[in-house]
Amino acid sequence: MAAISKSGTPSVCTMLPGGGNYVGSNLIANAALAAGDACYILSTGKVALATGAAANAAARVIGFAAAAAAAGEPVTLMDNVDWYYGSGLTPGIPVYLSGSTAGGIDTATSTGGTAPIGYTLDATRIRLWSARY
Repeated sequence: MAAISKSGTPSVCTMLPGGGNYVGSNLIANAALAAGDACYILSTGKVALATGAAANAAARVIGFAAAAAAAGEPVTLMDNVDWYYGSGLTPGIPVYLSGSTAGGIDTATSTGGTAPIGYTLDATRIRLWSARY
């Protein structure tokens, strides 16, 4: 298992994301979120960090935080877009929801993250999609 570390602040690099790349509206962060964090929506309607620690609702990635948000602040989630994310990545490998770092991604499966949620494009970019389909 190899966690994929963020290199600086992740940012969307898809040239022109369309309306279908944005998830929900008027979403509020349940806790602090960082750009690029994998997220799901609680039964309260608030956004929380997804985790693959267990095969439950928290492992169902709905989207990725487009920017940092503190608890109680609005947050935009994006889906099926390319991100400047890491460094020294191996191109073409699938990535999964991390079971050890909430909101993180990994090169290996976890208990709740058994299906890929993206793949590496090159040494710095990752294509990420949700597990909601």
